[in-house]
Amino acid sequence: MLHVVHHPGYVVETDRTGTFPHDKYALVMRALSESGVPMTVHAPEIMPREWLEAVHDPAYVGEVISCSLPATKQRRIGFAIDERISRRSQLSPGGTWLAAKLALQHGYAANSAGGSHHALADTGAGYCVFNDLALAANRMIEEGDVSRILILDLDVHQGDGTAALTAGRSEIFTLSIHAEKNFPTRKARSSLDVGLPDGTGDAVYLEALAGSLPMVLDHFAPELILLQAGVDAHADDKLGRLSLSDGGLAERDRFVATEARQRGVPLASTLGGGYGADREAVAMRHAHTILTLCAAISAGDAARLRGDRRSWARISSRD
Repeated sequence: MLHVVHHPGYVVETDRTGTFPHDKYALVMRALSESGVPMTVHAPEIMPREWLEAVHDPAYVGEVISCSLPATKQRRIGFAIDERISRRSQLSPGGTWLAAKLALQHGYAANSAGGSHHALADTGAGYCVFNDLALAANRMIEEGDVSRILILDLDVHQGDGTAALTAGRSEIFTLSIHAEKNFPTRKARSSLDVGLPDGTGDAVYLEALAGSLPMVLDHFAPELILLQAGVDAHADDKLGRLSLSDGGLAERDRFVATEARQRGVPLASTLGGGYGADREAVAMRHAHTILTLCAAISAGDAARLRGDRRSWARISSRD
């Protein structure tokens, strides 16, 4: 059973043009629904203001909630903050926290939004408003659900905001594997950063993943993994500088899920980045990641994995 956190408020209809696909959350949910995989959808609540203020500057939180963000900060984020986007920005961290709670129960759960890893204490950046990864990690530890969390960031861009917000916290380990020359220009320092050269393909990427993740899992021994599962490392991504194929992304996701499952570590994923003119194709990559993670965590069950692939092939051939 696939457990997905989703809220209609994630989807914001807009006439504004731009790189950020405000409708991709709906497209991802459609692809998941049409895959035929049994799925339970869980609705998140807005993250309480005091939880947001435990990680972000209270003045910044107030600016987002009241939609009074200065123009300079809105430009840094990349889109205007109106009531709908303010609400989504409060729902998304609630969704990542809920996905983390569900992962402890079921082994794996996905938030169909989130992965806002560029958001800093007093400002958003790079299409990120509130840092749901740092917020969920902080809350899970505060509530005593777990004592050690790995935030694994596989977006093509370094998780600078997450690294900055969790710096010095021995109970949170941040591992970022990204394109070294991509945004942001000024990188923060994660617990471990693996910067890859432009054009890195499947073999070198998977070698870097295999050379870092098992070591971190064995030495840090997290009790939960929060995965920023961006698909913008794909060769066709508009904002990526790496060259992973569809198969490479699938191998990445299977490797992460298998390493977690073998150690009995629950895994919660967030959507992360994925950009391009063909929004259906981008949404399909996100959905494929969620399905691959679920199959590998749930299984070892080869028959189910084959069934997921057949379902996926049916959708892909239709498009």
